[in-house]
Amino acid sequence: MVEVGPRDGLQNESRVLDPDDRIALIARCADAGTRRIEAVSFVAPGRVPQMAGAEEVMAGVPRSEDVSYSGLVLNRRGLDRALDARVDEVNVVVPASDAFGVRNQGATVAEMLDAWDGIAAAAAEAGVPATMTIAVAFGCPFEGETPPERVAEIARRAHAASEIALADTIGVGVPAQVRDLTRRAREAAPGIPLRFHFHNTRNTGYANALTAVDEGVTTLDASAGGFGGCPFAPAATGNIATEDLLYALHRGGVETGIDMERVAATGAWLGGLLGEPVPALLGRAGGFPG
Repeated sequence: MVEVGPRDGLQNESRVLDPDDRIALIARCADAGTRRIEAVSFVAPGRVPQMAGAEEVMAGVPRSEDVSYSGLVLNRRGLDRALDARVDEVNVVVPASDAFGVRNQGATVAEMLDAWDGIAAAAAEAGVPATMTIAVAFGCPFEGETPPERVAEIARRAHAASEIALADTIGVGVPAQVRDLTRRAREAAPGIPLRFHFHNTRNTGYANALTAVDEGVTTLDASAGGFGGCPFAPAATGNIATEDLLYALHRGGVETGIDMERVAATGAWLGGLLGEPVPALLGRAGGFPG
């Protein structure tokens, strides 16, 4: 499980949390047993003010040998900032459509692939693993259906990646697509581990996550409380909630090492800070058996 609440969970919220609150969120996730946390984003604060103060956040997170902190980067300057802030891994978003790429990060698919090559090489030289996240892999809000062949083509360029993450950025995917893209990505980039990032915008996120597990995928993104979304994709709300996904996984016999009740408490706490109702359901009903 990769906890993306401190980054993707907060980047679309109208209320901007200060670095101390974000550090507290990260600490709560780590205390619940999460071992991979996407903590910050090294992007221009003017474009995503919710992610300002990344260096301050990284300076305050609790450090432990068994917790890995990731930072999102989009260019070499972002990577340099991330390395200076002592991240444990970096996440580079490569869009699967030009229209989304230009709106989200000011770059086309080809331009971001070129940027990826440089970032991945520099990260490898620094001994920092780099994940390539293929955004809008299931569908684009501006171009419509994303051709699966394009996703496979991008995955072929991820030869320097420690991991490939396929992202349903706007929550349009269904289990059949998960199976298809899993097969295509494995054929395009054999030997590179797969990870998935789902949104529950149309109530398919959890079915997609469980389908990925059935396909042998062992790493999933989720957000405490179910908060999150992309500020540059219309109506792209609703990351799958960490606690709800944990319930489904644990009841299905999958061990994660994460305490879902503590995550649910964190989701409720975060909702209070944001002044928003908590999308996740586990906190309302509790686990079973009680």
